This record gives sequence, C-alpha cells and structure tokens, in this order.
Amino acid sequence: MSVWFYLFLIISCLSILLILKLIIMKKEIKNIGLSLSSILKSDTNNLITIDTNEKTLKELVITLNNNLKTLRKLELEYKNGNQELKQSITNISHDLRTPLTAIRGYLDLLDNNNLTDKQIDYLKIIDNKVKDLTELTEQLFDFSKSIDIEKEIKKEKILINDILEETIVSFYGIFKEHNITPKIEICEKKVIRLLNKNLLKRIFENVISNAIKYSKSDFNIRMYNDGTIEFSNKTSMMDSISLKKIFNRYYTVQSGKKSTGIGLSIAKQLVDLSNGSIEANYKNNSLIIRIKF
Repeated sequence: MSVWFYLFLIISCLSILLILKLIIMKKEIKNIGLSLSSILKSDTNNLITIDTNEKTLKELVITLNNNLKTLRKLELEYKNGNQELKQSITNISHDLRTPLTAIRGYLDLLDNNNLTDKQIDYLKIIDNKVKDLTELTEQLFDFSKSIDIEKEIKKEKILINDILEETIVSFYGIFKEHNITPKIEICEKKVIRLLNKNLLKRIFENVISNAIKYSKSDFNIRMYNDGTIEFSNKTSMMDSISLKKIFNRYYTVQSGKKSTGIGLSIAKQLVDLSNGSIEANYKNNSLIIRIKF
C-alpha cells in the first residue's frame, strides 16, 4: 500500500473522530441550554451538569454555574430587601394611624358653639388636612400589602355584577359627603369570571376613590355584557402628558389642594395579576377608566 493510502486512512479516521466530537458537543450544548432554561424558570438551587470531560464545555458550565450562584444571591438580597421595605412601611403606617385617630377624636370633641367664625374655619382646614393624611396613610399601608402580591392568588368563579354593586353601596356615605349622585348602569346579563374576590373589590375601590377626589359632582359607572366596566368623571386636572403616566406608581397629579396617591397604580397591578386589562382615556374633559376581564 502506498503512503497516500495510509495518509488518507489517517485523515478519514481523524475526520470521523472530529465529527463524532462535534456531534457530542452539539448535544451537550443543547442539554446545557435546556438545563439553564429549566433552572431559571423554577425556584431551585440546582446547577448545570454535563456528561463529558471536554475541557471547553466544562469551563463553560463552570462559568454558567458561577453566574447562577451570583444571580441567586442577588435575588435573595432583593427579596429580603423587599420584605424589610414592606415591614418598614407597615410600621410607619401603623405609627401614623394612632396620632391621626387621636387628632380626629379631639376635633370631634370641640364645641363649635364656643368658637369664633375664624376659629371654625381653621378647624375645618385642620380637619381636611387630617383626612388627607389619613387617606395617604391608608394608601401607604395598601402599598405595603401590594409589594409581595405576586404570590399565588386563589381564584374562583365570581359574579362581577354583584361585587361591583356591593362596592358601590359601600361608598354611599362618601358619595353623600361629596355631593355626588353617581349614574349607575349595570348590565342584566350575569358576567362570571375566574377571579379573586378580594382583589376585585380592591380594584373597584381604588378606581372609585380616585374618581371621587376629582369628580365635579358627577360620576358614571357602566358595566357591559362583555365584562367591561367603565368609570368616568369630569375633571380639569388632566392632560395628554398626565394621562400617559396615570398608572405610574410614583406619579402624582397635583393641584393647589390635593394630589393623587397610588390607587390607580395598585389597581393596574391587580388587574394585570387577574389577567384583565385597564386603560385610561381623556375625552370631552372626562377621565374614563375602562377595565375588562
């Protein structure tokens, strides 16, 4: 046999070995990708493993595992920080509630008959400011509860019509206090969805509370057969820029007397978690919040 034949044989064998090695590497790389994807999607401390001693792949796996360990450490620090923030906010809101309740109590005890008109005016201002602080404290507490709300939510078949009616009725006293007579139209068709009852009530409460702040004695609530709920009220405190940011957590629309809290931000968060949709429109000087499940 000639030298060329042996040379061809050697090259052929090397080529076959190289092809086999490439096939094995391709398979291992695919397995590494699948393992990484599975680990990232699940709450586990597992690391990537391979069944080969190929140096380059082993170095790749070591690098990926080190990054996974760093990622888990950062995630744990984030979770712990969130819990600490939530606890701090909760403590602050509780600490604020006690003196605010005491102030309201003393204001109620004052006998307006023995006060001058100017003193009565001052007391009204104080009372309004205390109410504003109380509302902000409640929103702060609500925010602290929303920080870790992405945990598993228990859902059941809910008749949205009934929850909406119950929520509206619960605001009767507040409507009367603000001289608001809401126009309510709820469809006769029973709209049933798989939702969490408490979250649904909080959504409606936050949207209604926000509307009451800025309503000019008008407020409309309409529910359609397809599960769309529409809240609308006249307001001059809105423009195209404000509208785009209305669901932002830290955005506020301010006037000389009032500013929004975080109600609409929380409402959007809860709607998203409920697999619904929420949008805001501003038309003919009316703010329209539209929710659909």
